Amino acid sequence: MKSVVNTKLTSKARGREVTVITMAPDGHNPDDLPKCVALHGRGEDASWMVRLDVQKSLTQVVRAGVKPFAVVAVDGGPETYWVDGKPGDNPQKMLLEELGPIQAAFGISMGAFGALRFARTRKDLKAVVAISPALFRDWPTAKSKRVFADQAHWEANEPLRHTNDLAGVPLGVWCGAGDTFITVAKALINQTNPAKSVITPGGHTADYWKPIMPEVLTFIGERISATA
Repeated sequence: MKSVVNTKLTSKARGREVTVITMAPDGHNPDDLPKCVALHGRGEDASWMVRLDVQKSLTQVVRAGVKPFAVVAVDGGPETYWVDGKPGDNPQKMLLEELGPIQAAFGISMGAFGALRFARTRKDLKAVVAISPALFRDWPTAKSKRVFADQAHWEANEPLRHTNDLAGVPLGVWCGAGDTFITVAKALINQTNPAKSVITPGGHTADYWKPIMPEVLTFIGERISATA
């Protein structure tokens, strides 16, 4: 039984073929498990989650007593921020309509933006985690990313402008104290009063993300198991 399964999905929402990587704890069939979607950062793709040792961390936490679940990573585009910034490419629609049942979500950097946007629509999610969230306090900063069609498009999607929509969704926020996005991470924490917030030494790098992954997956697993 493979713990990491790569498949191809012809995504109508994104207008292209994308890679879907399903990760299960060792010894478990992902088809039988609740699913958490994992959203990659800018410049990356679904395989990034494998390189961050998500499957290894998942196996570790399940062996430690967390009920098993699967993590599904998918290509969202290297610079989309998981929103419909270009005609014919709508990563959010893909998440909502093309991946099957999803009970939780986490994202890193750009992926955190996407996970929070997803949670605004999927208020029934059992858990959402934003790691090193790449969020924007103002339009000039957001505009510099050359992702959003215009200011109105950014305002409609920016998580910090819609934190009330996250009320009731079990939220976790992790960020390194030396991260370039620490200010917006603290703003997110202040505006949402998350179920868990963790700020520890570290930057916007894999050296921070890999060690915290077991804690993140434990947070999700303790909540997602209610759907199993």
